[in-house]
Amino acid sequence: MASEISLQHQLHVFIFPATAQGHWIPMINIAKLFAARGVKTTIISTPLHAITLSKTINHDRLSGLDINIQTIPFPAVEVGLPEGTESVNQLISPDMIPKFFLAVSMLHQPFEKLLEEYRPDIVVADMFFPWATEAAAKFGIPRLIFHGINIFCQCVDENLRINKPFESITDDKESFLVPDLPDKIEMTKSQVPQHIIGDSMFSALMEKIRESEQKSYGVLVNSFYELEPAYADHYKNAMGIRAWQIGPLSLQNSDSTLDKAERRNESTTEEHSALKWLDSKKPNSVIYVSFGSMSKLPNDQLTEIATGLEDSGCSFIWVVRKTNSEEEEKFLPEGFEERMEGKGLIIREWAPQVLILDHPAVGGFMTHCGWNSILEGITAGVPMITWPMFAEQFYNEKLVTQVLKIGSQVGAGEWNGWIETANASVKKEHISKAVTQLMSDDGEENKDMRKRVTELGEKAKRAVKEDGSSYVQFTALIEELKMSKK
Repeated sequence: MASEISLQHQLHVFIFPATAQGHWIPMINIAKLFAARGVKTTIISTPLHAITLSKTINHDRLSGLDINIQTIPFPAVEVGLPEGTESVNQLISPDMIPKFFLAVSMLHQPFEKLLEEYRPDIVVADMFFPWATEAAAKFGIPRLIFHGINIFCQCVDENLRINKPFESITDDKESFLVPDLPDKIEMTKSQVPQHIIGDSMFSALMEKIRESEQKSYGVLVNSFYELEPAYADHYKNAMGIRAWQIGPLSLQNSDSTLDKAERRNESTTEEHSALKWLDSKKPNSVIYVSFGSMSKLPNDQLTEIATGLEDSGCSFIWVVRKTNSEEEEKFLPEGFEERMEGKGLIIREWAPQVLILDHPAVGGFMTHCGWNSILEGITAGVPMITWPMFAEQFYNEKLVTQVLKIGSQVGAGEWNGWIETANASVKKEHISKAVTQLMSDDGEENKDMRKRVTELGEKAKRAVKEDGSSYVQFTALIEELKMSKK
């Protein structure tokens, strides 16, 4: 009888995403993925996010999926943040970061109470909740970590932390080799995150994250095996951490309304006008320029971009995030939009990025190298111009340009500790040259680049299909968890 009961046991997973858009969206897709496989799924959310989230999962519930929400108050006011602050995307200055992560640490106790009450079988919690491993262990619950990045980045970051190959480098612009990796990876000291080089506000947190990772059940990765096979093997063999590559998660829920609900700030009119505008363009003739939901560029850098795009002579779609400053539109050269009418399209705020990248007219993507954006570019089979700024973005650039060889650098060379760069670090002539070279039909190198990224895009689509590598890995994980409950 006992064995019969255990065989009928429905797995229950807690999904606890960080309130940062780049982590939130793929983790909600993980929740939907579990629910679609018959796993009872509970998403832990802060109140404001729960309002949007309830709308996005309503369709899933109506279709019969067992997916629900539990809310935890976010203690913004208690730590000195404005009332209603719940997301990294709401932080407007660096001095808000320590307060925000203090508030995040205060989620520990209410989360533990939910664990005690509901006793799920598995917890999937974001990397920025290192205490979730200990909290889950109190009740004998295994914890999986979601980093929001690929395995390559984790291998490079750990290698730099242990070996410190940059220590003998005196010139910040001098290249050094990252040792003991499957490929020859070159970086400069100025591209290495501060928490690796020395103490920063993130140093202690990153150490806690590493410790929690070692004690966790393993890691879920928004990637697919065929994209980084050598690093998947290196991660398991050299670092001793279990990982399941289950992406691209954007493909796992391609019919979901989540992306629109989370990212949209404009009406559908702009969405349709961008796609209609692309319909009038020749295949592979348009460069798409977007630096993600968080990156902020000063006006003088935006001016360099505008001039560089105009000088390139290429058609473009450029996503420019609005600011609250009265200076927000003064970065455009005089008469720029009139001269670019029909040639270029500027989108303020939200853009339907996945749909734009998938459009046949788009032949290149200038990106800040956020992992979600790079994965969307790969999935669409679009080569890239890399412009990293902060977080793990310089690692991603190395993957794109040195390992996969599906993109070229624009010349950004300095890691930033904040989402806003201080000056115009990339000049118009470098921007124009990078765009012209990428969008050119000439040269074997360009043809090979396009062929490689097209092939990777096809592999990405196969990975999430039944019998594909990501599908198989996720199935194996669920079966393993079921067996552990018998």
